[in-house]
Amino acid sequence: MRECRDRAHLVPSFLTFLLLSFLMGCQGLSKAPATGTPTGNSLQTSVNHIIFLAQENRSFDSYFGAMRQYWADFGYPDQAFDGLPQFPTNAPSGAPPTNPGCDPSINAPGTDCTVNANASPVPSFHFLTQCVENPSPSWNESHVDFNFANPSSGTATLDGFVYTAGHDARFIQPPFKDINGQRAMGYYDGSDLNYYYFMASNFATSDRWFSPVMSRTTPNRMYLIAGTSQGHAYPITNTPATVPTIFEELQAANVTWKIYVHPGADGCTSATCLYQRSYIQNFASGQTILSQFPQNIVPDTQFISDAQNGTLPNVAYIEPASEVGLDEHPADYDANPPCCSVQAGATYVSSLIGAVMNGPSWKDSIFILTFDEFGGFYDHVHPQPAVSPDGIPPSDLLPGDVCTSVTGPTCDFVYTGYRVPLIVISPFTKKHYVSHTVADLTAILKLIETRFNVPALTKRDAAQMDMTEFFDFTNPPWVTPPQVPAQNQGGPCYLDHLP
Repeated sequence: MRECRDRAHLVPSFLTFLLLSFLMGCQGLSKAPATGTPTGNSLQTSVNHIIFLAQENRSFDSYFGAMRQYWADFGYPDQAFDGLPQFPTNAPSGAPPTNPGCDPSINAPGTDCTVNANASPVPSFHFLTQCVENPSPSWNESHVDFNFANPSSGTATLDGFVYTAGHDARFIQPPFKDINGQRAMGYYDGSDLNYYYFMASNFATSDRWFSPVMSRTTPNRMYLIAGTSQGHAYPITNTPATVPTIFEELQAANVTWKIYVHPGADGCTSATCLYQRSYIQNFASGQTILSQFPQNIVPDTQFISDAQNGTLPNVAYIEPASEVGLDEHPADYDANPPCCSVQAGATYVSSLIGAVMNGPSWKDSIFILTFDEFGGFYDHVHPQPAVSPDGIPPSDLLPGDVCTSVTGPTCDFVYTGYRVPLIVISPFTKKHYVSHTVADLTAILKLIETRFNVPALTKRDAAQMDMTEFFDFTNPPWVTPPQVPAQNQGGPCYLDHLP
């Protein structure tokens, strides 16, 4: 898991006897998933399988900012789409956005990035390398990105991205190459990520889709499956969270589910090994799931076979293949740098989506691809006000963290994180559709809850749209799926220079 490589200090929590007793009383996954030909024209009567996968650490602008240029190049109808302002080039457009840069004369080891008049602004630019050093999305960095001068304020200036990337590059050991933080302003386009651009253009995406929290991977993934991080802004290092996840609710409602996990570098496929690579371990109920339902924690190769054989569960959650560098996370402490090619990650994802599109369950499935958080990469749209899931404030901030000495609007879990990419793929997905409805990853929970009639986990997922605006259940647009391009591969992969 990526987060084991990051800095973290967490406050312990305790497993409630009630939750444990409830789970112990549940039965294993022996029933068959609800499959069959859709007979109605609604979410409830048309969809039997909801599949979701969140890859790692990419902002919307860094991946989809050039989408309108792709539409212009390949003949898609233009429409409202809040990407990078310098696109498309065949219409009036703005200048590339910039962030204040680091003073290039102050770069001795151990010196911080200094933003002053000697530094040139760093503009948005096209990455040539498919691998890049990691900018941090952690609590402090996310808030400084939001407002360099006043990180706890509710006023978004979005001017700290280059500084935080430069600061971290200088003080991490060993230091990164990009000590001036320029990598935070890079983006990819439709020539790099041709598969994603094709899928987003033919199916559906959103330009107002956000991660749930202004922080790093683990709390955002906790929201993804539980609707809250139970006050955690950092990864859990001791006692796991006691809140229920969507899987307990599904089990109680007799809805089938599985967690699909890549075996990792050692190839171990036992439920115990896979559990150690799953974010379910952040919850106290994870141990009960492991002991009571080990058949529900399976390798990702079984996802391929389930999709091909028509044996997918009602809800399928796919963990990112982080340990083998296929999660699209930027390079940090990977054992074999350079790592990790975005093209390799997209190719892996295409194999999962392709198994569904070409299998018997395509007719009644929804596949949602997104990313857990923005990874410290620039986005020109600021986080949005959001509903606190449970009224629990951040409980594990460290001395000196943003919001420990001065409070402000962004110091509680009442803002989303930054925008992240989204592609919604289904025979029911509207063609070439862009949502502009503000939502975060917990809208996936709302979709599952709506389809399978289970209650909201928290006030956050209860407040989300149910995602039905993405679909046409009366006249399914993609009964026959399109012929999709193979993901381009072989792009340069280096970390020692930019772009």
